Amino acid sequence: MSEKLIEDNGKAFLVLLLPISFLIIFLVSTWKILLAVILLIIGFNLWQQYQWQQWCQKVNPIFHQMVRENQGRLTPMDLAIKGNFSGTVAKRYLDGKASEFGASIHNSEDGGQSYYFITASILGNILDSSDPVKALPAQPVAKTARSLLAPPPKPQEEELETESLPHTTHKQVKQSLEKQLVFGSLIQSELAKRLNVYSSTVYKRRNDPDFSEWSRSRDPDGIAWTFSEKAKEFFPLEEEG
Repeated sequence: MSEKLIEDNGKAFLVLLLPISFLIIFLVSTWKILLAVILLIIGFNLWQQYQWQQWCQKVNPIFHQMVRENQGRLTPMDLAIKGNFSGTVAKRYLDGKASEFGASIHNSEDGGQSYYFITASILGNILDSSDPVKALPAQPVAKTARSLLAPPPKPQEEELETESLPHTTHKQVKQSLEKQLVFGSLIQSELAKRLNVYSSTVYKRRNDPDFSEWSRSRDPDGIAWTFSEKAKEFFPLEEEG
């Protein structure tokens, strides 16, 4: 039994030894070719990275200009049209910039993407146009000590911050609109007050395709509004009814 077991083990070892021997012989005879192929692949990848970096340096001035003109909001189509190259390349470029600068990416309902790059000037405009935060009322200090056996007072429920502001009457909004539309348009803070939302909400949504319908749904008179990039103001799309 032991001799048969040793013989079987020897055959199994030979079966494994033969392919290993062929592999060693193949590597010894072709290692130069394999090394040349590996070096060629590495060199090709490095060359592609170098070419991409050189191309990005040429596109950077266009990117910086569009960030200033569009208040930090870019889409691959905008960049592709401005730079006259394909949308796939534009998306790859914006993905790299979004990762580099920590930009936020907004997915629209139609499957498109918008990249928001926040600069110091854009952030300053948002803060300047935003409504001031109301100070919380000071809590009165108890003059008498609470008994150790008395149950602790129940904490006051904090109101959740929502997108809507305190309700304003339709009459006040209409009178305000008549005064503000002397020049035919509203600024961001004025429109936010009319729509009963925060100014930063109007800023985020002003370039959305459905901004007109969204503003119509929140306007007390059902007026649709549109944003002018040139004038940086909001204009009504229809007359008041």
